[in-house]
Amino acid sequence: MKARYKHTNIIAKDWERLARFYEDVFGCKRVPPERHLSGAWLEKGTGVTDARFSGVHLALPGCEKQGTTLEIYRYSQNVDKPSPAANREGFGHIAFEVEDVATALDMVRQHGGGAVGKVVSREVTGVGVITFVYATDPEGNIIELQSWK
Repeated sequence: MKARYKHTNIIAKDWERLARFYEDVFGCKRVPPERHLSGAWLEKGTGVTDARFSGVHLALPGCEKQGTTLEIYRYSQNVDKPSPAANREGFGHIAFEVEDVATALDMVRQHGGGAVGKVVSREVTGVGVITFVYATDPEGNIIELQSWK
């Protein structure tokens, strides 16, 4: 399987304040557009009922050309730690861009991981069409598998 590291996600109590922190302290740069996403497709892909979130992607210093970002979101209904959930506060998931999301999910399962949501595709205005699913590693940490067109 060919894969490329894509982003690290943090679920924040206040995404705007946290984004400013990473901009001010580490020199991260915002990557437009700001995201305000919701709908059945997001619920299905994340496995979160009534999934709605807002936030931003930040280019990481030294990674601007590769497109690797820090993704900071706030769900409309965050879940307190420690239960592993796509919308928990703190580090939410790591993401890998893969050629085929369903095949990658099968490989995750074959190596002791599991699925959190179901594979979905959706156009994200200003960005493109994403196919993605949330899965878990063998210890329950959330991984996003994604491809863009």
